[in-house]
Amino acid sequence: MFRTAGRVLSTLFLLAVLGGGWVIWTYRGPGPAARADGLTDVILPKGVGVGQIASDLKAAGVIGSKEIFYLAAKLSGSGRHLKAGEYEFKSGASMAEVLNDIAEGRVVRRFVVAPEGWTSEMVADAVRAQPVLTGAIETPPEGSILPDGYQIQRGEDRGEVIAKMMGARDALLAQLWAGRAPDLPLKTPEEAVTLASIVEKETGIPSERPRIAAVFENRLRAGIKLESDPTIIYGITKGRPLGRGITMKELVTATPYNTYRIVGLPPTPIANPGRASLAAVLNPPKSDEMYFVADGTGGHVFASTFAQHQANVAKWRAIERARAK
Repeated sequence: MFRTAGRVLSTLFLLAVLGGGWVIWTYRGPGPAARADGLTDVILPKGVGVGQIASDLKAAGVIGSKEIFYLAAKLSGSGRHLKAGEYEFKSGASMAEVLNDIAEGRVVRRFVVAPEGWTSEMVADAVRAQPVLTGAIETPPEGSILPDGYQIQRGEDRGEVIAKMMGARDALLAQLWAGRAPDLPLKTPEEAVTLASIVEKETGIPSERPRIAAVFENRLRAGIKLESDPTIIYGITKGRPLGRGITMKELVTATPYNTYRIVGLPPTPIANPGRASLAAVLNPPKSDEMYFVADGTGGHVFASTFAQHQANVAKWRAIERARAK
């Protein structure tokens, strides 16, 4: 009888060892192969528990045993830290790697970029073109978006993404407006955005933005027309590239955006200005400069008097003629 009992205990011990080894191998060893492209994409919704996460991973073919995943998450304490989001798991990833990735929140990072100087329609088109997003959107008001890169998640509503962009602009504008220089010729934060959008479109050289902002603000104080070519283009194409030079007819035709014909600012921004342009118009350098024109190198040359400006324009016209030949 004792011999029989010993055999039973030995068998149970062996089964326990084998079972434990199988559990460890299942947890630490290679996981299932990915179904396609070497990666398996899984979305873990917010608010679900460890059991549902384990079931979702098993159903997606990421893990071989939902019971072992559940047990490991509970015993290790990782179950309290599993994070929702979209994950991509490589083929054969071990259960230990999968659990660690979810606990660390290594979600797929997707971005939509709103470059400085884009119009709101262009940004809205970029958001609409993101296939991982859902929902329809209206184009937000011009100048209401802060240019930047924004992280997005699969299934996120497009309206929420636009709201994030607008909220970022509102927060930055409030901060910069509170610290603005005294005696600016700008009555409201929205006027600052409008002027900043013109500065944004006038130069692609960051170091020139404060100087150009100062010129435009000097002209506003003096009641002189801004005479900014990008405002004419906005009146024609709503900010899309014109693809050619401005014609004389377009230069002299009165529109709400033609700053060669109107005094002061146009009725709305002409693009979405970035941080640097907003900061430039709200804290411009002290300057008596009133004019600028292209210098042939991609930048501009500045002048305080009309005579100086005419001389600079003559040099620019000579450069244009030489290039045309």
